[in-house]
Amino acid sequence: MPRISDADATHSEGLFIGLISGTSADAIDAALVRITPHGCQMLAQHTPPYDDALHDAVVALCNPGPDEITRLGALDQQLGHDFANAALALMAQAGVSAQDIIAIGSHGQTVRHMPELSCTLQIGNADVIATRTGITTISDFRSRDMALGGQGAPLVPRFHQACLSRAGVRRAVLNLGGIANVTLLEGEALIGGFDTGPASVLMDYWCRKHTGERFDRDGAWAQRGQMIPALLAHWLRTPYLALPAPKSTGRELFNGAWLETQLTQCEAAAEARPEDIQATLLHFTARTIADALQDFAPAELLVCGGGAANGALMAALNTAMPDTQVSPTCDHGVPADMVEACAFAWLAWAHLNGVPGNAPQVTGASRDAVLGALHPA
Repeated sequence: MPRISDADATHSEGLFIGLISGTSADAIDAALVRITPHGCQMLAQHTPPYDDALHDAVVALCNPGPDEITRLGALDQQLGHDFANAALALMAQAGVSAQDIIAIGSHGQTVRHMPELSCTLQIGNADVIATRTGITTISDFRSRDMALGGQGAPLVPRFHQACLSRAGVRRAVLNLGGIANVTLLEGEALIGGFDTGPASVLMDYWCRKHTGERFDRDGAWAQRGQMIPALLAHWLRTPYLALPAPKSTGRELFNGAWLETQLTQCEAAAEARPEDIQATLLHFTARTIADALQDFAPAELLVCGGGAANGALMAALNTAMPDTQVSPTCDHGVPADMVEACAFAWLAWAHLNGVPGNAPQVTGASRDAVLGALHPA
């Protein structure tokens, strides 16, 4: 896992915890990571799921609505306790105490990301986490990059560079969460990175609407449908997809309302079965990723995030990128479902050691910066 170059840093060795809930808003990922001058190793993981009520409350806050400030404040407190509980359960599972942990890096839960306004908002009160756990907590990792003119996302490319680059190999690292993002690695150099578009966010919405399930396990429902070429072509004309990097997106654009509107605009969708729409959404995700990586032409694509467990989506990626070797990051020493949680443990380490966590070539910020705000225990 990550190679740590700053071996003389004050906090260069010890245990850190990373916490995050991603765009899918389905669970909290908690990772216990040992960071040493030689690298880092995930020691334990814990993933408590969101129930339907919490998932729906988070999704509802991702777009304007009534009484949203009150709902925001209440959910910020609730998620602070939920994130603290996840950290405490992780420590109990691993048999470690608060005194053993140097710091927690908590990304929280994004509810708004509007880079065009230099505005981003993550909730999950870090002071609650620090107080409940008794551990210094670092949060708000996006704001400094945005203050420097950056997109504030993606934030994990530095970690990808540290743990997944390989000399002499052109690689892309793909995170398949609610939104898909890529990191471009030329050997050990970080070339760039950006959000390609939707990963599971639209598929999850459509699956919940028609089956009652929060996600399409292994893409089984999508496999029962037939991809609709005209609908795929219609979606591929979405303006965001043609924007140059740096760029980032989220539920503010790709959401259920967007999908429903798109379906009314394409005659080919009128007679389609729900599973045909799901199949087309799956191919939309694979195609937008392949198109976004066409010019970079990676020899290898390393996949992480929840979508790495979707066999149908992984197969679609293999088909869309026949000249690229596609494999999950667990084949390269990093658990696919815990990459981002490990990254925020690493970003907590970086904060305490004065190591820049952003990458201007990814976000468009004017310079490197140490990321995050510190909340003492």
